[in-house]
Amino acid sequence: MARSLNLHDIQGNVVRAYGRFSFPFARYFFFNISEAKAGRRFVDEVRQNVTTAARWPEQADKPQCTVNIGFTFFGLYQLEVPARTLKGMPHEFAEGMKDRAFVLGDRDVTKVAQDDPNWDEHWDQIWKDNRKPGTGGAHDVHIWISLNAQLETPGKDTPVSALEERTQWLRDLCEASNGGVRLLATQGQDGNAEYQAASAVFEQHGDISLPTPKEHFGFADGIGDPVFDGQLPETKAKDGAIGRGKFVDGKWVPIATGEFLLGHPDESQELPPSAMPPEFSQNGTFMAYRKLHENVSSFRDVMAQEAARFANVMQISEGEADATLRAKMCGRWADGVPLAHKPTYEEWQKFRAEKDFDNKDPIKALELQMSYLRSPDASNFRYADDMPGFKVPGGAHIRRMNTRDYLDPLNKGGVDGDGKPYPNDGASHALNKRRRVLRRGLPYGASDPTQNDDTTEQGVVMMVIGASLFRQFEFVQQQWVQYGLDFHQGNNTCPMVGEHRHHQRHTIPSDPQTGKPPYVMSKLKTFVECRGGDYFFIPSMTALRMIAIGNVDPT
Repeated sequence: MARSLNLHDIQGNVVRAYGRFSFPFARYFFFNISEAKAGRRFVDEVRQNVTTAARWPEQADKPQCTVNIGFTFFGLYQLEVPARTLKGMPHEFAEGMKDRAFVLGDRDVTKVAQDDPNWDEHWDQIWKDNRKPGTGGAHDVHIWISLNAQLETPGKDTPVSALEERTQWLRDLCEASNGGVRLLATQGQDGNAEYQAASAVFEQHGDISLPTPKEHFGFADGIGDPVFDGQLPETKAKDGAIGRGKFVDGKWVPIATGEFLLGHPDESQELPPSAMPPEFSQNGTFMAYRKLHENVSSFRDVMAQEAARFANVMQISEGEADATLRAKMCGRWADGVPLAHKPTYEEWQKFRAEKDFDNKDPIKALELQMSYLRSPDASNFRYADDMPGFKVPGGAHIRRMNTRDYLDPLNKGGVDGDGKPYPNDGASHALNKRRRVLRRGLPYGASDPTQNDDTTEQGVVMMVIGASLFRQFEFVQQQWVQYGLDFHQGNNTCPMVGEHRHHQRHTIPSDPQTGKPPYVMSKLKTFVECRGGDYFFIPSMTALRMIAIGNVDPT
């Protein structure tokens, strides 16, 4: 029986990703609090309009524009949340993302701090100024607010008017605070906008503009987000957990609620540590906000060089080589079809034809692709039958981000006498289910392959949600993205989002039965760079009210 959650007490962005098709536009705002009473009045006004996780009876009941809110550690401090409550917060949350840069791989770990004083020079100004010593906190980010909006008209890339109306509402709230709450300028290194804009990547087909599941490198994104107990209605939970939950005793089931929400049992059957009083933490969670810049011209140039060499080695066309290398870096073909299901280019092309992904009607083609990506088929696979990485290389991006059953100690690696991988039917997700994270966010910046380069403004706003920033987000980022030992990759980092200043290789094994040699990509560059961010507490509706009225009693 599924866990029953008080969805009216949980913020909606925790349970729902909102998505590129339901809410393809977003604006992220950051505020500084200089006066506690004004800050609490501001929070009180916002909380009355926050979108909860309560289910919409019909699709037509969806809000035109959602509202959600979170706080940094010093934001809670400025709102006069009691010291005893703040002392119960995790140390990584209190330290903030900038102070955790060595852990996250956001700065060169081969240099000591004294020799690298300008390590954050490429960050946006708002994040360079955030928590900067000697400023008295005047530029610190205290509050994060997100607005996610629907399309105004299908086939056009314009948001509903409610998005601008909500934006003006936030401006008015700041003005009414008489300087007690200030909207901080953001977006771009020059800090020239009042919010960080984000949206789905749209493609133009004649006079029709369609939102796609792509990011700026051209990959379908946001496919395998985890499903936790109580998140979905019982009628949908069984299918929803397939490939996105945990694999236990031969079946897929939702992950324990406490991995993502405080106050609920986690996978260890314990309640996650939380601040007092219990009502303050219950149904809340933590979020890492990261602005990730994509170096699209570096990616394009490296792929062209590697594809030419790969095509020559494998005796295939450069088009097939390019598509195959991208898939071997990601773990999925560019359209989201997993290599675990269709490991060869021929199988993938045949599958695309069967699914009619290239239908002449672009709307129909997109509908068919999205129907597939939303189905269990796109996520229902494991790695225990591919321990050598013949289908999905051990260092591929999706294998690092969600190891599934790969790390189960019961797995028997290698191949049998006939050169076939052992089946490992009994493997589970025992060492993976405590590392899962909820992924939220959208791409940002214009998408124009003819104009975008490393210097233009494009990337992904990534928001990672979990009950423990340290055990979930930071562990995955440090141990699985920026290091490769668990995947037999040595120091090689993730080929797509890893830091490649020092380690520039990605190994692609080859099944001996094909007669083809393995291939090592050796020209990788850093394709994704963090441009700043911080850690936020996403409170429940109960906690929001406690904060707003200044009545948080930790005794």
